[in-house]
Amino acid sequence: MVRLIIIDDEALARQRLEKLLSSRNDVAIVQTCSNGRSAIEAINMHRPDLIFLDINMKDMTGFDVLRAIPQAHWPITIFATAHDEYAIQAFEVFAFDYLLKPFKEERFYASLDKAVAAVEQKKQQEHIDQLKSLVDYLQQEQQKQKPSPLTLKHGSKISLVQPHDIRYVAASGYYIEVYIGDNKKILLRESMTNMLELLSAPQFFRVHRSSIINMDFLAEVQYTGSGDVVVKMKDARTFRVSKSYKEDLFKRL
Repeated sequence: MVRLIIIDDEALARQRLEKLLSSRNDVAIVQTCSNGRSAIEAINMHRPDLIFLDINMKDMTGFDVLRAIPQAHWPITIFATAHDEYAIQAFEVFAFDYLLKPFKEERFYASLDKAVAAVEQKKQQEHIDQLKSLVDYLQQEQQKQKPSPLTLKHGSKISLVQPHDIRYVAASGYYIEVYIGDNKKILLRESMTNMLELLSAPQFFRVHRSSIINMDFLAEVQYTGSGDVVVKMKDARTFRVSKSYKEDLFKRL
Protein backbone atom coordinates (compact mmCIF):
# COMPACT_ATOMS: atom_id res chain seq x y z
CA MET A 1 0.00 0.00 0.00
CA VAL A 2 1.41 3.37 -1.06
CA ARG A 3 0.96 6.01 1.66
CA LEU A 4 0.49 9.54 0.34
CA ILE A 5 -0.16 13.14 1.33
CA ILE A 6 -2.09 15.74 -0.68
CA ILE A 7 -0.74 19.30 -0.42
CA ASP A 8 -2.69 22.14 -2.05
CA ASP A 9 -3.98 25.46 -0.74
CA GLU A 10 -7.20 25.25 -2.78
CA ALA A 11 -9.97 23.18 -1.21
CA LEU A 12 -11.50 22.19 -4.56
CA ALA A 13 -8.14 20.93 -5.80
CA ARG A 14 -7.71 18.77 -2.66
CA GLN A 15 -11.24 17.41 -3.00
CA ARG A 16 -10.70 16.50 -6.64
CA LEU A 17 -7.49 14.60 -5.84
CA GLU A 18 -9.26 12.75 -3.02
CA LYS A 19 -12.07 11.79 -5.37
CA LEU A 20 -9.66 10.55 -8.06
CA LEU A 21 -7.70 8.54 -5.51
CA SER A 22 -10.81 7.00 -3.92
CA SER A 23 -11.10 4.55 -6.81
CA ARG A 24 -7.70 3.03 -6.07
CA ASN A 25 -7.11 0.23 -3.57
CA ASP A 26 -3.31 0.41 -3.83
CA VAL A 27 -2.96 3.85 -2.20
CA ALA A 28 -3.93 5.36 1.15
CA ILE A 29 -4.22 9.07 1.96
CA VAL A 30 -2.61 9.64 5.37
CA GLN A 31 -3.20 13.42 5.45
CA THR A 32 -4.24 16.43 3.37
CA CYS A 33 -2.54 19.82 3.89
CA SER A 34 -3.68 23.31 2.92
CA ASN A 35 -0.36 25.14 3.30
CA GLY A 36 3.38 24.63 3.26
CA ARG A 37 3.94 24.73 7.02
CA SER A 38 1.49 21.94 7.77
CA ALA A 39 2.94 19.98 4.83
CA ILE A 40 6.44 20.08 6.33
CA GLU A 41 5.12 18.80 9.67
CA ALA A 42 3.05 16.07 7.99
CA ILE A 43 5.91 14.79 5.82
CA ASN A 44 8.33 14.66 8.75
CA MET A 45 5.71 12.91 10.90
CA HIS A 46 4.27 10.36 8.46
CA ARG A 47 7.24 9.80 6.11
CA PRO A 48 4.88 9.11 3.15
CA ASP A 49 5.88 7.22 0.02
CA LEU A 50 4.31 9.81 -2.28
CA ILE A 51 3.10 13.42 -2.19
CA PHE A 52 1.02 15.51 -4.58
CA LEU A 53 2.57 18.95 -4.10
CA ASP A 54 1.13 22.26 -5.28
CA ILE A 55 3.86 24.65 -6.41
CA ASN A 56 2.20 28.01 -5.68
CA MET A 57 0.76 28.27 -2.17
CA LYS A 58 0.01 31.32 -0.06
CA ASP A 59 2.76 30.84 2.51
CA MET A 60 5.52 29.23 0.42
CA THR A 61 6.22 27.32 -2.77
CA GLY A 62 6.34 23.56 -3.13
CA PHE A 63 10.09 23.84 -3.62
CA ASP A 64 10.37 25.70 -0.30
CA VAL A 65 8.56 22.78 1.36
CA LEU A 66 11.12 20.30 0.06
CA ARG A 67 14.06 22.50 1.03
CA ALA A 68 12.74 22.59 4.62
CA ILE A 69 12.73 18.78 4.87
CA PRO A 70 15.80 16.53 5.29
CA GLN A 71 16.51 14.82 1.97
CA ALA A 72 16.33 11.46 3.70
CA HIS A 73 12.61 12.18 4.24
CA TRP A 74 11.87 13.23 0.65
CA PRO A 75 9.05 11.12 -0.83
CA ILE A 76 8.32 10.55 -4.48
CA THR A 77 6.83 13.86 -5.59
CA ILE A 78 4.28 14.76 -8.24
CA PHE A 79 4.08 18.53 -8.65
CA ALA A 80 0.89 20.34 -9.63
CA THR A 81 0.84 23.86 -11.04
CA ALA A 82 -1.56 26.13 -12.87
CA HIS A 83 0.67 28.69 -14.54
CA ASP A 84 4.29 28.46 -13.41
CA GLU A 85 5.87 28.50 -16.87
CA TYR A 86 9.39 28.80 -15.46
CA ALA A 87 9.03 25.64 -13.35
CA ILE A 88 7.42 23.75 -16.25
CA GLN A 89 10.45 24.48 -18.43
CA ALA A 90 12.68 23.07 -15.70
CA PHE A 91 10.53 19.94 -15.40
CA GLU A 92 10.86 19.33 -19.11
CA VAL A 93 14.65 19.83 -19.02
CA PHE A 94 14.97 17.29 -16.21
CA ALA A 95 12.26 14.98 -17.67
CA PHE A 96 10.41 15.30 -14.36
CA ASP A 97 6.73 14.41 -14.04
CA TYR A 98 4.20 17.12 -13.21
CA LEU A 99 0.48 17.89 -13.54
CA LEU A 100 -0.57 21.09 -15.28
CA LYS A 101 -3.90 22.31 -13.91
CA PRO A 102 -6.58 21.70 -15.05
CA PHE A 103 -5.39 18.17 -15.85
CA LYS A 104 -7.40 15.31 -17.31
CA GLU A 105 -8.08 12.12 -15.38
CA GLU A 106 -6.01 10.04 -17.83
CA ARG A 107 -2.99 12.27 -17.23
CA PHE A 108 -3.44 12.02 -13.47
CA TYR A 109 -3.67 8.23 -13.42
CA ALA A 110 -0.64 7.91 -15.72
CA SER A 111 1.43 9.91 -13.23
CA LEU A 112 0.02 7.95 -10.29
CA ASP A 113 0.77 4.58 -11.93
CA LYS A 114 4.34 5.68 -12.59
CA ALA A 115 4.81 6.76 -8.96
CA VAL A 116 3.24 3.60 -7.51
CA ALA A 117 5.48 1.45 -9.72
CA ALA A 118 8.55 3.33 -8.48
CA VAL A 119 7.55 2.67 -4.86
CA GLU A 120 6.85 -1.01 -5.47
CA GLN A 121 10.14 -1.46 -7.33
CA LYS A 122 11.98 0.45 -4.58
CA LYS A 123 13.28 3.08 -6.98
CA GLN A 124 12.73 6.01 -4.60
CA GLN A 125 16.44 6.86 -4.48
CA GLU A 126 16.60 7.32 -8.24
CA HIS A 127 13.66 9.69 -7.99
CA ILE A 128 15.22 11.59 -5.04
CA ASP A 129 18.50 12.06 -6.93
CA GLN A 130 16.58 13.47 -9.89
CA LEU A 131 14.46 15.65 -7.57
CA LYS A 132 17.56 17.00 -5.82
CA SER A 133 19.06 18.02 -9.17
CA LEU A 134 15.81 19.76 -10.11
CA VAL A 135 15.50 21.64 -6.80
CA ASP A 136 19.17 22.70 -6.84
CA TYR A 137 18.85 23.95 -10.40
CA LEU A 138 15.70 25.96 -9.64
CA GLN A 139 17.25 27.48 -6.53
CA GLN A 140 20.30 28.63 -8.48
CA GLU A 141 18.21 30.07 -11.29
CA GLN A 142 15.82 31.81 -8.91
CA GLN A 143 18.75 33.47 -7.15
CA LYS A 144 20.07 34.71 -10.51
CA GLN A 145 16.68 36.09 -11.50
CA LYS A 146 15.63 37.51 -8.14
CA PRO A 147 14.17 40.96 -8.86
CA SER A 148 15.35 44.10 -7.15
CA PRO A 149 12.97 45.35 -4.45
CA LEU A 150 10.74 48.33 -5.13
CA THR A 151 11.39 51.45 -3.06
CA LEU A 152 8.01 52.81 -1.95
CA LYS A 153 8.09 56.19 -0.17
CA HIS A 154 5.19 56.83 2.16
CA GLY A 155 5.22 59.64 4.69
CA SER A 156 8.62 59.74 6.37
CA LYS A 157 9.39 56.11 5.49
CA ILE A 158 10.79 54.23 2.52
CA SER A 159 9.76 50.56 2.33
CA LEU A 160 11.66 47.98 0.29
CA VAL A 161 9.12 45.57 -1.19
CA GLN A 162 9.62 42.55 -3.44
CA PRO A 163 7.19 42.82 -6.37
CA HIS A 164 5.99 39.21 -6.02
CA ASP A 165 4.78 40.01 -2.47
CA ILE A 166 2.29 42.62 -3.74
CA ARG A 167 -1.20 41.12 -4.04
CA TYR A 168 -3.08 44.05 -5.53
CA VAL A 169 -3.21 47.85 -5.75
CA ALA A 170 -6.40 49.88 -5.27
CA ALA A 171 -7.06 53.59 -5.85
CA SER A 172 -8.16 55.63 -2.85
CA GLY A 173 -8.91 59.27 -3.75
CA TYR A 174 -5.63 60.99 -4.56
CA TYR A 175 -3.72 58.02 -3.16
CA ILE A 176 -3.25 54.34 -3.97
CA GLU A 177 -3.24 51.45 -1.48
CA VAL A 178 -0.61 48.76 -2.05
CA TYR A 179 -1.52 45.48 -0.35
CA ILE A 180 1.43 43.28 0.63
CA GLY A 181 1.26 39.78 2.10
CA ASP A 182 -1.59 38.87 4.42
CA ASN A 183 -2.23 42.11 6.30
CA LYS A 184 0.16 44.91 5.32
CA LYS A 185 -0.98 48.00 3.42
CA ILE A 186 1.07 50.97 2.20
CA LEU A 187 -0.62 54.26 1.24
CA LEU A 188 1.17 56.12 -1.58
CA ARG A 189 0.52 59.44 -3.25
CA GLU A 190 0.97 58.02 -6.75
CA SER A 191 -1.07 57.45 -9.90
CA MET A 192 -2.25 54.01 -10.99
CA THR A 193 -0.56 54.48 -14.37
CA ASN A 194 2.82 55.20 -12.80
CA MET A 195 2.39 52.28 -10.39
CA LEU A 196 1.64 49.89 -13.24
CA GLU A 197 4.83 51.02 -15.00
CA LEU A 198 6.73 50.40 -11.78
CA LEU A 199 5.20 46.92 -11.58
CA SER A 200 6.67 45.82 -14.88
CA ALA A 201 6.47 42.07 -14.11
CA PRO A 202 3.99 40.21 -16.37
CA GLN A 203 1.90 38.87 -13.48
CA PHE A 204 0.50 42.36 -12.76
CA PHE A 205 -2.68 43.17 -14.66
CA ARG A 206 -4.96 46.19 -14.57
CA VAL A 207 -8.60 45.13 -14.33
CA HIS A 208 -10.07 48.59 -13.76
CA ARG A 209 -8.89 52.19 -13.78
CA SER A 210 -8.85 51.92 -9.98
CA SER A 211 -7.30 48.48 -9.45
CA ILE A 212 -4.30 46.34 -10.42
CA ILE A 213 -4.04 42.68 -9.42
CA ASN A 214 -1.21 40.18 -9.15
CA MET A 215 -2.41 37.23 -11.24
CA ASP A 216 -0.49 34.85 -8.96
CA PHE A 217 -3.02 35.66 -6.21
CA LEU A 218 -6.11 35.36 -8.43
CA ALA A 219 -8.52 32.68 -7.20
CA GLU A 220 -11.44 32.86 -9.63
CA VAL A 221 -13.36 34.94 -12.15
CA GLN A 222 -17.07 35.41 -11.55
CA TYR A 223 -19.96 36.56 -13.75
CA THR A 224 -22.53 38.70 -11.95
CA GLY A 225 -26.25 38.68 -12.70
CA SER A 226 -25.96 41.93 -14.66
CA GLY A 227 -23.34 40.48 -16.99
CA ASP A 228 -20.39 42.19 -15.32
CA VAL A 229 -17.20 40.30 -14.50
CA VAL A 230 -15.57 40.24 -11.06
CA VAL A 231 -12.20 38.81 -10.06
CA LYS A 232 -11.88 37.19 -6.65
CA MET A 233 -8.46 37.04 -5.02
CA LYS A 234 -7.17 34.25 -2.76
CA ASP A 235 -7.88 36.36 0.33
CA ALA A 236 -11.54 36.77 -0.87
CA ARG A 237 -11.15 40.43 -1.90
CA THR A 238 -13.05 41.14 -5.12
CA PHE A 239 -12.57 43.70 -7.89
CA ARG A 240 -14.88 44.60 -10.75
CA VAL A 241 -13.40 44.20 -14.24
CA SER A 242 -14.23 47.13 -16.50
CA LYS A 243 -15.39 46.46 -20.06
CA SER A 244 -12.21 47.93 -21.53
CA TYR A 245 -10.04 45.36 -19.71
CA LYS A 246 -12.35 42.33 -19.89
CA GLU A 247 -11.17 41.02 -23.27
CA ASP A 248 -7.48 41.33 -22.34
CA LEU A 249 -8.13 39.51 -19.07
CA PHE A 250 -9.67 36.52 -20.81
CA LYS A 251 -6.79 36.44 -23.28
CA ARG A 252 -4.39 36.23 -20.35
CA LEU A 253 -6.43 33.44 -18.78
